[in-house]
Amino acid sequence: MNTKLLSFLLFIALVASSCSHKVERVSPDETIDLSGRWNDADSKMVAEAMVDQILSGGWIDNFAKANDGAKPVVVVGLVSNKSHEHINSATFIKDVERSFINSGRVRLVQAADKREQLRSERAAQQEFASSATAKKWGKELGADFMLNGDINSIVDTYKKERVNFYQTNLELSDLETNEIVWIGDKKIKKYINK
Repeated sequence: MNTKLLSFLLFIALVASSCSHKVERVSPDETIDLSGRWNDADSKMVAEAMVDQILSGGWIDNFAKANDGAKPVVVVGLVSNKSHEHINSATFIKDVERSFINSGRVRLVQAADKREQLRSERAAQQEFASSATAKKWGKELGADFMLNGDINSIVDTYKKERVNFYQTNLELSDLETNEIVWIGDKKIKKYINK
């Protein structure tokens, strides 16, 4: 076989082998950090830590004392992404809401966008559902507190090294008085050596 043909066949074999693509299913609970950027594990960890902080604050007991032992009603508002990268804050918000519900210590109501969908459905029921099954207006559960916050980041790089620092800040405010009843934060720092 001539050398050019052999070299060409080796080149084709090398290209074909480098194009292989492998996909492997892993547990959603497994932490995999490929890039050092914010990921699903960070979202879940921060949400759980923040909700643990919120639920251990004195605001719940203060509310219960002032309201015959009632559980406070919370709405999760906007959590802004002020970081250097794209972070889907909706995933983080859903993790926070899930942790709130699973705690059993507070009641949770839908945020503004979902409330509008529910109101639209309720309006349609007034026209199209039987009077026995149509849901009534004016029965919504009003929130006592609103949770808002932001996700920030700082990046430090030198040659092939990088540090990504993330800080999530949340505030819980009394909707009637605008009093801030709780403030918390969670920090994550990741060192990446390329």
